[in-house]
Amino acid sequence: MERLSDVAHRIARTMTKTIATWKLVEPNDRVMVAVSGGKDSYTLLDLLWRARAKAPFRFDVVAVHLDQGQPGYDGAPLRGWLETLGAPFEIIHRDTYSKVIELVGDGGKSYCGPCSRLRRGILYDVAERLGCTKIALGHHRDDSLETLLMNLFYTGKMQAMPAGYTTDCGRFRVIRPLIECAETDIAEHARAAAYPILPCNLCGSQDGLRRDAMAQLLDQLERDNPHVRAVMLNALRNVQPSHLLDPHVRRDDGQATILRVLPER
Repeated sequence: MERLSDVAHRIARTMTKTIATWKLVEPNDRVMVAVSGGKDSYTLLDLLWRARAKAPFRFDVVAVHLDQGQPGYDGAPLRGWLETLGAPFEIIHRDTYSKVIELVGDGGKSYCGPCSRLRRGILYDVAERLGCTKIALGHHRDDSLETLLMNLFYTGKMQAMPAGYTTDCGRFRVIRPLIECAETDIAEHARAAAYPILPCNLCGSQDGLRRDAMAQLLDQLERDNPHVRAVMLNALRNVQPSHLLDPHVRRDDGQATILRVLPER
């Protein structure tokens, strides 16, 4: 394997610390990395595959990519990169694109919700067939902060993204080893590594999505405080239940209790 750059080392160190803190990967785990063809999942698979070789215990990694039947899709560059990496992989073909278009129609709603649900169900079935105990996703720090703001502004919840959670069906643990890694670092690393990025013609065809607005808000805040993203991430680690208005996180004597962990839908 080629020597890692400084930025890749930084991502790898943060990823390894997150894995250890939250016990995301354990001895004899078989981890399925969901590879979308974007910079985040390429980075996750690349660095997790490298980490496997140096880990103090044995675990397996298998990559799975879902071809969703989008017009103009060309998975050949991704397949070539996976073959070069050397990790075991599968490419699954399912036409979820047509189904999503049918479900959403012309109402201007986001494609992301139904697309995510269909993709998730397929990946769960593949993970079960492959005997995987964990499913690793490439969400990073900025995804978590944008989710926090979306929930705060649009759904009235103080909720971001956990490092790991158990699926509603109870079959798997879903893990996010990059959840404390900065998107700017991942983007810089992906450019240097020259990953063959596959565009998403479904999500990319819609303008003005709420998540884009949250990213723009964070960019605006960062102009006044260059460390705002790091500060917000630290806030997720430093919750003060006694200063919130949710009675479920307080005891009868009015003192704070441990925050409950909400399952992710």
